[in-house]
Amino acid sequence: MTPSAKIPATIVTGFLGSGKTTLLRHILENAGGRRIAVIVNEFGELGIDGDILRSCGIGCDDNGEELPGQLYELANGCMCCTVQEEFYPVMRELIARRADIDHILIETSGLALPKPLVQAFNWPEIKNACTVDAVITVVDVPATAAGQFAANPAAVDAQRRQDPNLDHESPLHELFEDQLMSADLVVLSKLDLANAEDRAKVEAIVREEVPAQVKIVAADQGRIDLGVVLGLSSASEETIHERQGHHGHDEEDHDHDDFDSIVVKLPEVERDGLLAALERIVSEHQVYRVKGFVAVPGKPMRLVVHGVGTRFDSYFDRRWAAGETPQTHLVLIGHDLDEAGIRAELASLGAR
Repeated sequence: MTPSAKIPATIVTGFLGSGKTTLLRHILENAGGRRIAVIVNEFGELGIDGDILRSCGIGCDDNGEELPGQLYELANGCMCCTVQEEFYPVMRELIARRADIDHILIETSGLALPKPLVQAFNWPEIKNACTVDAVITVVDVPATAAGQFAANPAAVDAQRRQDPNLDHESPLHELFEDQLMSADLVVLSKLDLANAEDRAKVEAIVREEVPAQVKIVAADQGRIDLGVVLGLSSASEETIHERQGHHGHDEEDHDHDDFDSIVVKLPEVERDGLLAALERIVSEHQVYRVKGFVAVPGKPMRLVVHGVGTRFDSYFDRRWAAGETPQTHLVLIGHDLDEAGIRAELASLGAR
């Protein structure tokens, strides 16, 4: 990239467990020589998504050694809340290396409002060097068709009842709509778990929330033609002020106090026993999202676990590195969680 050219940045947003990291993995694994810098925004203390992205080579040299300045993780909550504290210094560092970067990918937290982040690209130093190529909102088709927006129905209903000011509208539903209002492209995910009727229903829901020029496309387990998602040249920062969401002028000041995150570290645990325990926990608590790594006895590979509502997926992503102590790390995100009870139930697995 020439020093005078602006670096295009793609912002990938979407609700908890919608498939953002899977989409980023596909882009990175099929970059075709593009030099891509990645900013990952975590909710909670454990950089799960960043570690998953490292497993496909981002931020590492040919020997698997981590390189400085390739993968940036912002771990202080949602990016729109920490944009002045952390986002600006990271962008300054990337701008200083603009000749080495062809594209920037930013994965927001599932709890983030994208609009303040896009507005940050109008800051003079960033605006002179970078532009928002597109805001991509990833939509979980089976969860949206069920009216869950990636949270289990009981938890969402409980949250709605607790706040009379919502007028029977879940905060999750409003956040879902705000993410769509900021979109330049909508990607439908998890179609392998949905039928044609569900897809049509979700497309109709999305179409009601986005302008006519915003395309709705499908991804097959995160796989999509990169020509569809990169190079849109939307310059979203120039029009984002025209998009009004539920949060109006309060978007800069919003918080996520309604959400709790618990980080649990365990020794080796059996896969089936862990998944059964997590399913019980989700059924008994308002847990919206579970993600993490598992050390399975007798297995040289690290097991990745994702859970949205009562639906859990798991797969082995890589071998435990030499000198790395196999350990189970889990993050649970939800509302009004009984941290002591959840920790006790999970700790009992490691004691067996």
